[in-house]
Amino acid sequence: MFKLLLIEDDISLYSEIKNRLSLWDYDVHGITNFEEVMTEFTEIKPELVIIDIQLPKYDGFHWCRMIRSHSNVPIIFLSSRDHPMDMVMSMQLGADDYIQKPFHFDVLIAKIQAILRRTYNYNTDEIALKTWRGAKIDFEKNLVTNSLGSVELTRNEMFILKVLLEHKNKIVSREMLMNSLWNDDRFISDNTLTVNVNRLRKRLEELKLDPFIETKVGQGYLLTEEDSLYD
Repeated sequence: MFKLLLIEDDISLYSEIKNRLSLWDYDVHGITNFEEVMTEFTEIKPELVIIDIQLPKYDGFHWCRMIRSHSNVPIIFLSSRDHPMDMVMSMQLGADDYIQKPFHFDVLIAKIQAILRRTYNYNTDEIALKTWRGAKIDFEKNLVTNSLGSVELTRNEMFILKVLLEHKNKIVSREMLMNSLWNDDRFISDNTLTVNVNRLRKRLEELKLDPFIETKVGQGYLLTEEDSLYD
């Protein structure tokens, strides 16, 4: 049973979502004090967080930043606002997905299942490649390490890197990446993928690896590797 934290101040909506998710055997917890979200997050230790943007005291973006400073737990935003920048900002802060209210519950459950599946269940042994341009890739700890240091990736960033590594020296289309990440690209925007890839590049910049993930305009992305490393 996965433990979920639902940060939602609308009591009726919170109760409805909790009841529906409980039918799917999820252990759903709420927040009792919206000024002490991090305290309750630490106590609950959820495996996924669902968070509204408009909250008392501090908004969801604030708490997303706080959570991301301590944890890579998957985060889904809920919002009744329809401004595109809300989605962009949520992705830049490290959220895994964004759902606009009102939403169909089947969409919410599909996104939760997909994120939990790729976060906790994908088999890291499926990919034999453990190094890339001298860097060690630790899929279990979401770490990329080379002589310049070590960077920790979010689950989405590592998953994108994994897909690109599996197709090294070949162009991976945006459609393939979206389908791999979210199973159904109707649930995700082109812009969200761009944000995730840019965030991955930004993290790899510390290790001087960012130039080796190239954007092929109109085609997709290309991760390059020296073939001699794997002869």
